[in-house]
Amino acid sequence: MTPKNIAGMAKRLFFLRHEKVALLLAGVLVGCCSGVAAAGLSFAIEHLWELCAHAKHYWWVFVLPGVGAALSSLFLNKIVREGAGHGVPEIIYAVSRRGGLLRFRSSFSRLVSSCLTIGSGGSAGPEAPVVMSGSAIGSNIAQRLGFPARHRITLVGCGAAAAIASIFNAPIAGIVFTLEVVLGEWTAVNVIPIGVASVAGTQVGRLLMGNSIRFSHTHFSPGTWDIAAAFGLALATALISVALSRMIRSSGKVWGKLPASKMSRAFVGGACVGLVGLFFPQVLGEGYNQIYSLIHGQYSPGLMLLCAILGLKMLVTATTLGSGGSGGIFAPGLVVGSFTGVAYFRLLSLMFDVTPLAPEGCYALLGMAGIMGGMLQAPLTGLFLVVDITSGYEVILPLIVVSLVSSSVCRYFESDSFYLKDLKAEGGLIRPGTDERVLEDLQVSEVLEHNLIPLNNHMTLADLVGQVKSSQRNHFPVLDVKTSEFLGMIDLAKVRPYLFNRELYGTVLVVDIMDHFPPAVSPDERLTDVLELMDRIQAFSLPVISGKRFLGMVSKGTLLDHYRRELIVQTTY
Repeated sequence: MTPKNIAGMAKRLFFLRHEKVALLLAGVLVGCCSGVAAAGLSFAIEHLWELCAHAKHYWWVFVLPGVGAALSSLFLNKIVREGAGHGVPEIIYAVSRRGGLLRFRSSFSRLVSSCLTIGSGGSAGPEAPVVMSGSAIGSNIAQRLGFPARHRITLVGCGAAAAIASIFNAPIAGIVFTLEVVLGEWTAVNVIPIGVASVAGTQVGRLLMGNSIRFSHTHFSPGTWDIAAAFGLALATALISVALSRMIRSSGKVWGKLPASKMSRAFVGGACVGLVGLFFPQVLGEGYNQIYSLIHGQYSPGLMLLCAILGLKMLVTATTLGSGGSGGIFAPGLVVGSFTGVAYFRLLSLMFDVTPLAPEGCYALLGMAGIMGGMLQAPLTGLFLVVDITSGYEVILPLIVVSLVSSSVCRYFESDSFYLKDLKAEGGLIRPGTDERVLEDLQVSEVLEHNLIPLNNHMTLADLVGQVKSSQRNHFPVLDVKTSEFLGMIDLAKVRPYLFNRELYGTVLVVDIMDHFPPAVSPDERLTDVLELMDRIQAFSLPVISGKRFLGMVSKGTLLDHYRRELIVQTTY
């Protein structure tokens, strides 16, 4: 036995004996790696943005967002061969359908593409791409350590939480976003490692980027009138959330119909965004400077111009993402929310005496929570994200009102959130706690039965009778005596008449009475499909074949036994 094999065995024994400890340690590792990825993306976008700013006095500066988007499309579609967009639906699909399996290249592909898109002026956010990166890091570390599917999913969540926590310096928001949006369930087996990963990611981010509140502000003291006004703002943010979600989806469909290559569409879309930016530079990039000015009440444009900028920000965001740029909706959503909140306050000031109300900067915070809660239909994520990134605990009551009401109203217009709508329409979403989801967490290899007696093609009926006497099984695989390739299957229920005819014992070979083409499954098939096949052909057991190699049997009895154990595991933690 080689030292490598000994190390591998020791590793497996450690994980078997100390499963929870191993998961926690892996969560810390994933959190640290995700923190580094988030800091790297933040630095890269900042430096590319400053580099492009040197060209702002030239007339051709408007093409820079187009160049960035085109390079982003080229990198994603031709070099790493991944689709555009933000990546969160892909993560949710991997959690729902693929046991948390994500490709290694996903750990860096969205970082590069979103840096090119946002750093050159495209209107998108870096948060969703870094969530994709963190989740892929978690998935690949879990694969390297040989974790089962349910722990792999947990580490995917660890990466997502650490990414949000690191880039926003918001550990609670990272945990809540992962449990509410990505995993869709709150269980102790997930909360503890995800919480540890979020802390690790936050600390790494603080070490590399500094420990500061993302959008610090002066103290607000909202009162009863502000809580009452929050209901009206919630309705406004709900409508804006629905409009922004539909604009982004519609933009993707419109740009997708243009008879041009993906790179050309991304260039034209980015150039259009750059043209708008020539007159309204506030709408370019992630827009965090605009949020800062709005929260501090330093935004001087009047109500009409404010509304115009709000509409243009929504338009350029839809154009950037719809035409093929890479990035997420977090940053644009926060910017749109802050504009909405301040516009709502100024509209109130035209109609009423707003002396009893908190300053307009407070409404910028409330607007951000309303848009995030509405678009994601995840009120706790919107609430804790804004609290974390602004340290605005003093506005918690109106924040709760805006986030909950906005999310509820959005559900009336949109049955599913921005992330889940297309995924659910394509059948890629499985809700936690369902039978299908429990089976998705199991693999064929975990329910494989090996206690079978193989026959060979030279054996006679007498040999089969002899094996039947010493076996409890009703199925016997027949293998080639020279190559060990799978040839067929003996089913006792089908050959029973031959077993009692002693005259045939020496003249009939097992290959003469076996089923040459029995229904079989592959080790990669989903267990839901295996069960469906069993029900359709009324079979209790099926052989598992890889190429021409017989691996074992899968039966309803064993499958349902593992289903029960998995259910106990998921409900016990």
